[in-house]
Amino acid sequence: MHIEHGVVDGAKIVLSYATAVGGFGLAGKMALDTVRNDGGVTALALRSAIATALVFCFFEVLPHYPVGVSEVHFILGSTLYLLFGGGAASIGLALGLLVQGLFFAPFDLPQYGMNVTTLLVPLWGIGQLAKRVIPAKTAYVDLKYTQALALSTAYQGGVVAWVAFWAFYGQGFGAENLNSVFTFGAAYMLVVLLEPIADLLVLGAAKALKSSSGTPLLYNRLFEATV
Repeated sequence: MHIEHGVVDGAKIVLSYATAVGGFGLAGKMALDTVRNDGGVTALALRSAIATALVFCFFEVLPHYPVGVSEVHFILGSTLYLLFGGGAASIGLALGLLVQGLFFAPFDLPQYGMNVTTLLVPLWGIGQLAKRVIPAKTAYVDLKYTQALALSTAYQGGVVAWVAFWAFYGQGFGAENLNSVFTFGAAYMLVVLLEPIADLLVLGAAKALKSSSGTPLLYNRLFEATV
């Protein structure tokens, strides 16, 4: 999902600063919800640190391939949300992306605003979707495949939509650009077939460790239904 250098440049890149501010605002709202309702500052800090390390590994260690207008990554955004909650997951995505840029891919830093928007806004979206598709009486360790699929599809769909937006915004609707966006989108949505399986495997492992319920390292909703 990394926007390649030159896709959006010149004065147009200013828009990415505005969208990034909006994304950080959503992340701040989710983080504040964690502080108020899900373990406080300590829990948020611990989960964010773990999420940041995982995101860095996702970007640097897991396979990633250039396809069309961008790269296909296993971001596992829905997995991060289910394990750590929206606040910590959003901080982990933003910091993990920044660490990668600062130390391993400085050529990505000018595109940071676009890339962080592409990651954070869909994460907020699946938080809203989770309230609709997952009953309050259901702990996340008890999710069905269809529920995990809905979250993963929504997240990956949001990522593809933002990448397409940046590509069309920067390069227009020429045939070559349309083909690059379509190729990227088709390849990326294949990830949807794998991420729900990853979600269920991780949730299954968490369920086996249900004695860890109440730990500040994990989202309370992972083990406990809402009242």
